[in-house]
Amino acid sequence: MLDHADHTQTATVPTMTTHRPRMNQPHLWLALIAGLLTLPGALARPELDAAIQAQLVEAVTAAVELDAYHARCRSDGSGRRTENLNKLIVSKLRLTILSVQDDFFPERSYRRTQERLERDFIEQLQAVGGCAGAKTSPLPDTLRQRYDTALEAIRRLP
Repeated sequence: MLDHADHTQTATVPTMTTHRPRMNQPHLWLALIAGLLTLPGALARPELDAAIQAQLVEAVTAAVELDAYHARCRSDGSGRRTENLNKLIVSKLRLTILSVQDDFFPERSYRRTQERLERDFIEQLQAVGGCAGAKTSPLPDTLRQRYDTALEAIRRLP
């Protein structure tokens, strides 16, 4: 209100009362705790059977090897196949390539998995005579077919 005599303003401030839940209602607390305990399970990704895990391992291996070939022998370091696979499994299974490498590869570590995959690919490449030999061998086609087959298998998953 505005007081005309001394031109000061006074206001009425509403008082707030806080409401505290009653501690004597244990059934409500138990229901709340039970609901919170089930939340992580509801948000977690679904369990994947051994066959799907094997398909994921095959797809990641195929993508990494094809990208390694393109990076080493064709000067294409884009990682396109790995990125495409990653987008697919994220949208389909809520997994990333790194989580597949951590959870489903025998090393149980994406860093050790990546190191081994690189070593394995270098051995394959050396076996056909390096990049020059690979270009005249069936290796690039084999890598491409393996990748395409693995990617299609992931696309067909429910």
